Amino acid sequence: MEKFSKLKGIAAPLNILNIDTDMIIPKQFLKTIKRSGLGKNLFDEMRYTTNGEEIKSFVLNKDPWRNSKIIIAGDNFGCGSSREHAPWALLDFGIRCVISTNFADIFYNNCFKNGILPIKVSDDERLSLLADAKDNENPIIEIDLPNQVINRPNGVSIKFDIDKFRKKCLLEGLDDISLTLENKTKIETYESERDKNRPWL
Repeated sequence: MEKFSKLKGIAAPLNILNIDTDMIIPKQFLKTIKRSGLGKNLFDEMRYTTNGEEIKSFVLNKDPWRNSKIIIAGDNFGCGSSREHAPWALLDFGIRCVISTNFADIFYNNCFKNGILPIKVSDDERLSLLADAKDNENPIIEIDLPNQVINRPNGVSIKFDIDKFRKKCLLEGLDDISLTLENKTKIETYESERDKNRPWL
């Protein structure tokens, strides 16, 4: 998993309530078990017509937000079914951070497991960040994970909270497999002792 420390990039305003995982990546794209290639279908039904043409009014189809790394979302982002393809699609598109007032629990946890930072802010803070993101002249904000702050274009900083363990995992690029491999020596020692003491296993 790619490490996350500081991120400076274009923020896309997506002020829609209750964006569920089927809106993030529709069910017809769940056949793959690969984490790559899903970015082109992110928000597919909002981005494209039934003929596959771009819907020009959708934010990620407009410059400069085509190159967004951050999303400022409405409340309850990531609700619905517990598909891990949702963070895979966001990450493959280039999104490394989603900011909202609240997230669905399973989606929230899946973000951390895939190197995406979900940040919870107050509604007033979210509205301020939405205004920043809507400014097509300078929709760039900076996420500073070590110091747990969001730096706005006007110089104002917003503090955010994050669980210490999850912060460590993002900073060090540790997913579940990497965390297990941190105990590789202990695991190998245990298996060696088991083979000696219980050779019939």
